[in-house]
Amino acid sequence: MISCMNRLLSFCYLILCLSLLSCGTSEKAFRSDRKYSPAVLREDYQIFRNVLEAWHPSLYWYTPRDSMNYFFASGYSALNDSMTEPQFRMVLSYVIARIRCGHTSIGASRNYTRYLDTARLPQFPLILKFWNDTMAVALNLNRQDTVLKRGTLIYTINGKTAHQLTDTLFPYIVSDGYNLTGKYQYLSTGLHFSSWYKDVFGFRNGFDIGYRDTAGRMEQIHIPVYDPNADTVQRSLGKVLMPGTGQRRPGPSQPMRHPGRRARKRRELLFTRNLQLDASTHSAFVTLNTFERGYGLRGFFRETFKVLKDSQVKNLVIDVRSNGGGDAAISTLLTRYLINKKFKLADSLYTVRRHSRYDGYIQHGAVYDVLTFFASRRHSDGFYHFGYFERHYYPPIKKDHFDGAVYILTGGNSFSATCLFAGALKGQSNVTLVGEETGGGYYGNTAWMIPDVTLPVTGIRFRLPRFRLVVDGTREKNGRGVLPDILALPSLEALGKGLDFKTAKAKELIRLKSADKPGGISP
Repeated sequence: MISCMNRLLSFCYLILCLSLLSCGTSEKAFRSDRKYSPAVLREDYQIFRNVLEAWHPSLYWYTPRDSMNYFFASGYSALNDSMTEPQFRMVLSYVIARIRCGHTSIGASRNYTRYLDTARLPQFPLILKFWNDTMAVALNLNRQDTVLKRGTLIYTINGKTAHQLTDTLFPYIVSDGYNLTGKYQYLSTGLHFSSWYKDVFGFRNGFDIGYRDTAGRMEQIHIPVYDPNADTVQRSLGKVLMPGTGQRRPGPSQPMRHPGRRARKRRELLFTRNLQLDASTHSAFVTLNTFERGYGLRGFFRETFKVLKDSQVKNLVIDVRSNGGGDAAISTLLTRYLINKKFKLADSLYTVRRHSRYDGYIQHGAVYDVLTFFASRRHSDGFYHFGYFERHYYPPIKKDHFDGAVYILTGGNSFSATCLFAGALKGQSNVTLVGEETGGGYYGNTAWMIPDVTLPVTGIRFRLPRFRLVVDGTREKNGRGVLPDILALPSLEALGKGLDFKTAKAKELIRLKSADKPGGISP
């Protein structure tokens, strides 16, 4: 049923694209520092609020209506002066995060996105790992810096502690319910912290960093803003000139050979999903970084579970720490290879309406209206339910079903369909969840169909999930993710040494279990 919907959506999308081929658009020259008047901002803001109030099925799920109205009004009242697009996005981000829905987020306009793709902007020089009011260096972009190395504990940035920084930045970051693990992980990923620090606090000439040195003393150092343009030039010269001489290296310079399309695809697939066997412990390790279509996951599952059976694997570790979700049909397929009973995807799955006066601002609004018309039926509660998934039970797959010990590695980036997978298996006698709370909700989420909405003047976009999904109505709606059975948190030692502490914890559990059996492997 899910795959049929996907094919119908693809067909409708193709028809829509063909109908737009003859249409042209004329855009003014883009300026990243352009300011919009308060009147223009309020026009876009009113569309922003109206669309959410008309369409979002979980607008008041975790935030009461009167509180949400207060935040909407606060955002509107902040538009009393001209703003650039990033400044306006901050206002929208603060308001939209109050919904407490990880699938509902603000994105840059298409023009600004293209600008960011090519503009090599100054950055905060440290990639930091955040957890439990702690921050430490995960990567230093200034590679010649020998002081702030990987694993260095950071006390303050320009006088602000980790708690003060997260307390200020978290209100702009979306998550499911009251989940904080996903927010910590978000700030720990890529340049997200750099981007939000710049938007909220601004960049000066540099940063005063309080840190703990190798002797355990608290020290202070001033570091400059990282300039990627200067670093590019330096790396380019470094390849051609001999250090300290200004002379060229001997021999002809060889241009770097980039891998071909097939090699890139193989590398991408290897990163996305891979299987490794450890014959000494009768264990297998599967990495799954997505449940999106296009990565041959169905065939990968089929081949993987055949290999597990043929190799008589007793322990299976599935790493979904970096899996942000994707197609629920694919996560459900994996679940069926492991679960020992029939299960449903949802107790309830519904949208609040089939169309509205604001559909013109919604990406492919007419297509989604058609899909909703055919896929849902109105119930006595006034909502349009996706009845098939509320009624349908999925049985376990019998062929090559895995019945050994399963260890699922989770973390703050485990989201959406990944939480459906981990949540369905949680509590099963042979399944152990290892790591941290998932970033996505355990009780349910708001997702399924998620078009973009484009604000008419600024072009800023935001994601609009159309269906509310409650996995199991008997679960407590406490705004938490899927909690691990065995907690495995980061540490300065693990970070400094680059240790994979969650996989290490799973291996330890396997050794302990084997040692308890007659003739087992000693730890």
